[in-house]
Amino acid sequence: MRSRLAVFVSIVQGIIFLGHLFLYFSWSFFWGGAASSWQAMLALGLLSVSFVAASFRGWYSFHPIVRVWYTASAVWLGIASYCMWAALLCWIVYGFSALLHLEWSRSAIADVLFGTAILASLYGLINANTLRVKRLTLELPNLPAQWRGRTAALISDLHLGHVRNYRFIRKVVARLARLRPDIVFIAGDLYDGTAGDFERLARPWKHYSAPLGVFYIAGNHEEFYSHAEYLPALQHTCVRVLENEKLEVDGLQIAGVHYRDARDPQHYRQVLQGLGLDRNRASILLLHAPLHLMIAEEERISLQLSGHTHGGQFFPYTLIARRVWGKFIHGLQHAGRLQVYTSYGTGTWGPPFRLGTYAEIVLLEFR
Repeated sequence: MRSRLAVFVSIVQGIIFLGHLFLYFSWSFFWGGAASSWQAMLALGLLSVSFVAASFRGWYSFHPIVRVWYTASAVWLGIASYCMWAALLCWIVYGFSALLHLEWSRSAIADVLFGTAILASLYGLINANTLRVKRLTLELPNLPAQWRGRTAALISDLHLGHVRNYRFIRKVVARLARLRPDIVFIAGDLYDGTAGDFERLARPWKHYSAPLGVFYIAGNHEEFYSHAEYLPALQHTCVRVLENEKLEVDGLQIAGVHYRDARDPQHYRQVLQGLGLDRNRASILLLHAPLHLMIAEEERISLQLSGHTHGGQFFPYTLIARRVWGKFIHGLQHAGRLQVYTSYGTGTWGPPFRLGTYAEIVLLEFR
């Protein structure tokens, strides 16, 4: 496990370093002057290792200085991503100009494209911090009559940790209080996988209640912890952790499966079959990612609520995510008789940017 992690981290760090090296050579060519100085090279070199180094430190420390370091390096990683795309476009535009003898100024090309990258970064940062409420009406076969007209709120991927912490969770819980849903579902990755003050992060849930309860299942980022680290604080609040189980909530079957138990299809099938679901009645399944959908469909689940994809979070990685998840990247979709809603998520992971996606609370009304 440690050797695989070391290989993965080395690959990620190598890619980030090469990207920063490409950025330095591009700045040197298109701007020259201070952009080609050794000071610029040193600054980019340090910035290239900042996020990985902050991540390692952040796994063990929740100190305010570490949180500031982690947040700053995450923001820079997002800006650097757009700057690298701008650098690539600079070379393409410069080649086009040379081919057609347009004699466009190298510095002017860089000014326009890197300026656009900075504007895109600023928009992505602001957009990621703007929480939207998406409303949707659903019809579930065999839904109990008492559930018609009720609403459920879906949140996922809050990634509470160094970037988003106390203020953010208070904001989300306050918004839920104003929306007044009958039931709340938390579809995993409530925490980011870094160190945290879990007692304080769980505190807003102590002052909140939904008429029919708040239900939560773990995502992949909770796998960075032992249960003893984060669950006890959560269990002393209104949040009910679904431990691969089914509950009856006023006549509706509510089930939850943790992400780690859904990765292997055969094990996942056994877990679902062991829940004791009545196939002739309406059911809602909480699962962090839209995985193995046909298995849930075979078990006659009515509705699956997921997150995980972030929609790719920000362009152009949104295109890659769509290739991976297809139509199940976001929104309400069907896999046979199974209805699936995949949320963009309420928070962010890594760079706190969103471009081409948005942070959402989903409000589902049952008909």
